Amino acid sequence: MAVAVIDTGVDPHPDLRNNLLPGTVTEGGGSGNGRQDSDPGGHGTGMAGLIAAHGRGSNGALGIAPQAKIVPIRNGNKSHDTDDTAKAIEWAVSKRVDVISLSSGGGSTSRLNAALRAALEADIVIVAAAGNRPGDFLIQFPAAAEGVVAVGATDQRGEHADISVTGSRLALSAPGVGIVSTSVNGRYRTGTGTSPSTAIVAGAAALVRSKFPDLSAEEVVHRLTATADDKGAPGRDEEYGYGVLNLVKALTADVPPLEGSADPSASAAPSPSQTQPTGNAAPEPENRSNVGSTILIGVLVALVVLGLLVTLLVVLLMRRRQQPRRF
Repeated sequence: MAVAVIDTGVDPHPDLRNNLLPGTVTEGGGSGNGRQDSDPGGHGTGMAGLIAAHGRGSNGALGIAPQAKIVPIRNGNKSHDTDDTAKAIEWAVSKRVDVISLSSGGGSTSRLNAALRAALEADIVIVAAAGNRPGDFLIQFPAAAEGVVAVGATDQRGEHADISVTGSRLALSAPGVGIVSTSVNGRYRTGTGTSPSTAIVAGAAALVRSKFPDLSAEEVVHRLTATADDKGAPGRDEEYGYGVLNLVKALTADVPPLEGSADPSASAAPSPSQTQPTGNAAPEPENRSNVGSTILIGVLVALVVLGLLVTLLVVLLMRRRQQPRRF
């Protein structure tokens, strides 16, 4: 599986370099293959490590999908230029990646919207960070876009992290506080926010796509959300989305297919609507017109009886009024 990491570039860390493919640079005036992190704190390298670090035997960092390949796309320090992000997505689509990871956010443009639509039409899973408080108040774009998996953060107790932006567009939550990963110059970093949460979910999407290669991107997202551990208010809520990522369940559970989907989830149990009626089921009426006629006759009889009762009541009342009143 190939995962495009649209970020600050990715250094060839010893725990990651074997999974690092040549990428590109889309930031204004830049050039190169994306294999150099422009952030001194190693933001892009850290996200790539969470997705696909392979470690060094019993040492080093191990990502969620250590056999996935990283396609680094450098589009500026923490990616705030929407046109650069659009160009990055366009380039990722041209390379036919399987997953796009965007641990950044900002505003929306027509070009960025078009790039996102093209990626979704190309059957790519797009995962993006919801945003961090206090700097962000609402879920950021592209996480807020239709079809994109908006990711929030949980803390070290598995509860909603205070730093994580909330909103109705939130889809999933994943660990995002004190997350250790790879960094520049062979070092390691500790990060907090929805960025590492997003990388973790992107790695999970790559792993699910690897195990179930016949699933569409939409069905991969469905498998991730359907197997998430529900927290907060029942069902989808603004703090956790559909729940907290449960990778074991996402890889092993029987998941009913999306309603109306042409690509059922692997190992899916039949949904109630797909089951055949048993021999004890009540048969359908053979002649619906006869049933309707019977009902109509019954209604007419009831109306006639009701009319007679009303007439009788009126007669009795008139007789009572004609009798002498005693004081």
